[in-house]
Amino acid sequence: MELEERVAELERRLAALERVESPARPPRGERPGITADDALRPLRELEEQLAELEAPDGGVTYTGSVRLPTEQHYRWQFTELTGQLLDADWSVTVDCFAALGHAVRLRLLREILGGLRTAAELTALDDIGTTGQIYHHLRQLTGAGWLQTTGRGRYEVPAARVVPLLVMLSAARN
Repeated sequence: MELEERVAELERRLAALERVESPARPPRGERPGITADDALRPLRELEEQLAELEAPDGGVTYTGSVRLPTEQHYRWQFTELTGQLLDADWSVTVDCFAALGHAVRLRLLREILGGLRTAAELTALDDIGTTGQIYHHLRQLTGAGWLQTTGRGRYEVPAARVVPLLVMLSAARN
């Protein structure tokens, strides 16, 4: 095959690939079933609340209503003023963030939120490491407050951490 024929064939294949629709995520700010007005409602409510508090530097709110595959339902909302956040000692958050900084730990959290609760169930997962490694990761997550033990080798994400964990994951993805 001549060079020109090969280039023409590659261009044909590229054009065919470009025509294939891929299941891409919606652009930032666009979510299926949520209008732009709906998406901005929490922001407007926060701004009203900040005006009442006379907080000229603003603030942040995170909120969620979550039903897990286990049928557990969690509702959570937290607001903090910008000044308080900027003045706080950020170094106290290092362990919390560090505990999430490993793919195996994130998978353990996902599996626990999905219903696996015991160390035995978690060690039976494929490609997650040895029993000793899994216990090491579970200790790291427990020490940072992302997990708590409920007795006899059972783990759960504390209720007050479910929505914040999902908020952090969402923020990291966007």
